[in-house]
Amino acid sequence: MNVGTGARHGVTGRGLACRGDRGSGTVLLLGVVAVLVVVAGALGLLAVAQGARGRAQAAADLGALAGAFAWRFGTGDPCDVADQAVRRNGARLGGCETQAGGIVAVVALVGTPSGDATARARAGPRP
Repeated sequence: MNVGTGARHGVTGRGLACRGDRGSGTVLLLGVVAVLVVVAGALGLLAVAQGARGRAQAAADLGALAGAFAWRFGTGDPCDVADQAVRRNGARLGGCETQAGGIVAVVALVGTPSGDATARARAGPRP
């Protein structure tokens, strides 16, 4: 057996050993962990945005209903009442418009780390 040649090519008494790949499993594991962290972060942001969208829609719906009620029964300015209802539901009023026939259109905004979640709603009497 030629010991010098085998040692040079990585042949040992226990089998083949590839010296150039030593530590590559660690690098691969770090890469996989990094990808998993990025995916988990993206899913977290998506969950936050979806929750904010739901809160914005609920606030817009209730704001539009409150504004339409105020217009119908004359209990105040429809957009002021809508603004109060939207704020009480954890959002801010992005826009309010009273349309013909007593319809009130509301835009509600809820802030998230990646931007504002926006929702629109209209309420009023049946056409």
